[in-house]
Amino acid sequence: MKFYCYPKCSTCKAAASWLNQQGYSYEYINIRQDPPTADQLKQLHALSGLELKRFFNTSGNSYRALGLAGKLDNIPQPQQYDMLSRDGMLLKRPIIATNDTVLVGFQPEIWEKELTKEES
Repeated sequence: MKFYCYPKCSTCKAAASWLNQQGYSYEYINIRQDPPTADQLKQLHALSGLELKRFFNTSGNSYRALGLAGKLDNIPQPQQYDMLSRDGMLLKRPIIATNDTVLVGFQPEIWEKELTKEES
């Protein structure tokens, strides 16, 4: 399991604590220092079943600085993957990626349901 997060993010800290309390082992990836590549993002997106815009940290400084509000629908997906891969702070966090599941944002009840299903 890969755990993409930003160490200073309180939500990421809460998610890491939750994973540790549940006994999950994971590879910790600092999303700012080592963001996923465009190809990795394409795979994560496909596996997640989510709209690509759900991968954007819409409350972050990078998103606001680029003036992306209301514009993502007009940006081709390959360009969106490239943008996200170049600036890890554009990514919604945390992201959990297993062989079968990608979860974006920390929602303990959803994580528990999906990660338990993954173990079965």
